[in-house]
Amino acid sequence: MGARKKNLSLSLIVRTLTAWTVALLLLFPLIFMLITAFKTELQAIAVPSVWAFEPTLENFAAVNERSDYATFAWNSVVTSVLSTLIGMAIAAPAAYSMAFSPTPRTNGLLLWMLSTKFMPAVGALLPIYVIFQQLGMLDTTAALTIIFTLMNLPIMVWMLFTYFKDIPHEILEAARMDGASVWDEFRFVLLPLGMGGLASTGLLCLVLAWNEAFWALNLTAADAGTLATMIVSYSSPEGLFWAKLSAASLMAIAPIVVIGWFSQKQLVQGLTFGAVK
Repeated sequence: MGARKKNLSLSLIVRTLTAWTVALLLLFPLIFMLITAFKTELQAIAVPSVWAFEPTLENFAAVNERSDYATFAWNSVVTSVLSTLIGMAIAAPAAYSMAFSPTPRTNGLLLWMLSTKFMPAVGALLPIYVIFQQLGMLDTTAALTIIFTLMNLPIMVWMLFTYFKDIPHEILEAARMDGASVWDEFRFVLLPLGMGGLASTGLLCLVLAWNEAFWALNLTAADAGTLATMIVSYSSPEGLFWAKLSAASLMAIAPIVVIGWFSQKQLVQGLTFGAVK
């Protein structure tokens, strides 16, 4: 018995150390960026790296003066929030229909939607760019909102379909026997029961839209640029301004990191919903 307890304790220690090691490896780039943001440019490019220094806020002040952080942040908020809301409004009824009124083509349709994520984004850049150019929508938040919605729509439908499939059909049948219409079923029965899945899907797609850089860099410039566009502006032919780049990156990810931190319970719960029956 003593040897068994000793082995269990040793196994627990190994797993704990492994988990901490992996966590530190994943967090190291973020920690390094955080430290660099408070250095001067000379300290940031010093070799070997300077770890003992007097923190400065000059990089954050420079980012605010040069880049108009508030405008870029507002564009990120508008495009990510609107694309998530529009996508959820489309994906929820679609997933409801596929989960509770499937047809022989439902599985094929779901696979086709998922297959659209396999194509590199650059493969669709030229036609989309030309379309938006002809419509006069280049460098507009409307264009980015449309792209972000279409980008995340397959993920939304797949996730919500999985959540809705785990809801007992008998509940909806009972609602129908009580005279509920399709809209009543969806609004008063399905949405409350699937709120965890809806919340986690919305949060995940909000994060994906906030962090999207490819489309923001290719379809926007000064007027509708997101925080990803602001970060890239600190790369120039003369080189990278590491300290200012780190400060800009920290300012860009801080809001979404805070949201993710406070909603991590809902994210984990929603992402694992239906995994074990």
